[in-house]
Amino acid sequence: MVLSKHKTNGQFACRNLDNMVGDNKKIGLIAGAGDLPHTVLVGAKQQGYDVFIAALKGFAKPRDKNIAIQEFGLGEIGGLIKAFKTHACTHIVMAGHIGRPDFKTLKPDLGGLALLPKAILAASKGDDSLLRFITDVLEKEGFVVLAPQDFCASSLMPAGVLGRVKPKPSDTSDIEKAWDIAAFIGKRDIGQGAIVCNGLVLAVEAQEGTDEMLNRVASLPENIRGTRKDKSGVLAKRLKSGQEQRIDLPTIGVVTVKRVAKAGLAGIILESGKAFVLDMESVTKVADSLGVFVLGIENST
Repeated sequence: MVLSKHKTNGQFACRNLDNMVGDNKKIGLIAGAGDLPHTVLVGAKQQGYDVFIAALKGFAKPRDKNIAIQEFGLGEIGGLIKAFKTHACTHIVMAGHIGRPDFKTLKPDLGGLALLPKAILAASKGDDSLLRFITDVLEKEGFVVLAPQDFCASSLMPAGVLGRVKPKPSDTSDIEKAWDIAAFIGKRDIGQGAIVCNGLVLAVEAQEGTDEMLNRVASLPENIRGTRKDKSGVLAKRLKSGQEQRIDLPTIGVVTVKRVAKAGLAGIILESGKAFVLDMESVTKVADSLGVFVLGIENST
């Protein structure tokens, strides 16, 4: 890996979507939890695309009232596909966190029921396999699946440090180990994140997600982790090996930075160009105020 100097956000250019989407300019947005769906929506509208939002029940909380929105349960695949076709969507983008469904209590529609056995089989192989399965289903229905970063490339993590806080030489070994551990668990489709402090692996991310992992670390004894006054250790988040990059890129925001500080960690490391920093300006200000570094690594491996 390469710890490089800061580059501007403009290094990550969008693909020419006009050539991909054509004159139709109708995008179907499958919206999960968090701020990423709104960020994608804003970017798509700024680029002149019409958007229909399929909001997933229990996850999405659309804040835009002047956009066509319809809610769907996780098992209502048939209804979701029908709605996309009714609204003349030709291209689909998935954005936001979606928790793994409980297949025992899932209430699929007829379309979902037909796909359920294959979905369960895919889920047994890991989250990435399940997401690939969903992508394949949409593509077989004739939709082109786009990536969130096609609409919000400016939210991708640049290389180098955001803001004024930089890693100390004493952080280097934790950075390298956390980066390697995150790669290790990613190859096994376990999760995207790992936390290391003074060479000790404090946590790896599994099904609970980054926020809960940070909460666990914050509850550990202070003798094995940093504190707000004496920060030590890092959170690494990176893509899983071979991960489908149109869905589920690592993502942080202001809340992540605050939880990192609460856990006594010195900083966050992400792969430049392959992770989202939502509301980057606010993240930078909060990180500076809390004394937390946010570092983008150019991965050379």
